[in-house]
Amino acid sequence: MAGILYIVPTPVGNLSDMTYRSVEVLRSVDLILAEDTRTSSVLLHHYGISGKLQSHHKFNEHQTVGIIRERILAGASVALISDAGTPGISDPGFLLVRTCAQEGIEVQTLPGATACIPALVSSGLPCDRFAFEGFLPQKKGRQTRLQELASEKRTMVFYESPYRLVKTLEQFAEVFGMDRGCSVAREISKIHEQHHRGTLAEVAAWFREHEPKGEIVIIVEGAEQTKPPKKKYGQSCTGPEEEGR
Repeated sequence: MAGILYIVPTPVGNLSDMTYRSVEVLRSVDLILAEDTRTSSVLLHHYGISGKLQSHHKFNEHQTVGIIRERILAGASVALISDAGTPGISDPGFLLVRTCAQEGIEVQTLPGATACIPALVSSGLPCDRFAFEGFLPQKKGRQTRLQELASEKRTMVFYESPYRLVKTLEQFAEVFGMDRGCSVAREISKIHEQHHRGTLAEVAAWFREHEPKGEIVIIVEGAEQTKPPKKKYGQSCTGPEEEGR
C-alpha cells in the first residue's frame, strides 16, 4: 500500500507558529524533505525530531523526484518542508506534488504559516479578493507583466528582496500610478515586524531614507478602488519574540 506525501508549512519567524498537527506529522513520517537541511535542522531540533532529513530543492528536485515517488509507492510516508512558509508558494514543491498526484498518491497539505496572508490582512487594503503574484521576473518579461497588472482590480500581493524594494516600488508608481495605495510588510512574525502604509510614492520615499532589511511582502491596491489607505507609512508594530531565527 502506497504511503502519503504531506506538505507541511513551517514558521516564517517565530518557531511557536508551528501547529500541533505539523509537529505530529514530522515526528511520524519516514522521511522529511527539506529545502535547506541546515535551516530545517534548527526547527526539528527545537521539537526533538532527528534522523529523517534529506535535501530537496530547486537544483536537485528533477533528479530526486522519481526516487521519492518510488519510496512513497513502496509504502513510505514523506513530509516536504521549505525554509519558511508553505512549500510550493514561491518555494520548491510543485514538481513533487504534481508527480505524486499523477501517480494517484495521496497528497495532504496541512494549513499553516505563510507570509502573504498576515501581510495582506494587516495592510488595510481590501482582502476579500486578491491576486498573488509572488516574485516578479527580474529582467525578461518584467515590464510586460507590470503593464498587464496595471488594470488588475483585485489587491495584489508581491514578494521582494530588500535590496530591490525601492526600485520595485518606483516601478510600481510609474506603471500603476503614484497615488495607488500600498503597504510594505517586513519580518512577519519576528521581533522587528513592521508595516509601512501609504501611497506608492510615499512608501518608496520612506524606504529611500530607511534601508529595508529582512523578508518583504508588498501589498498594492487594485485599479479603480475607492480611496487609498490613510497616510500611515511610518506606523510599525513589533511582533512576538523571535525564537531561534
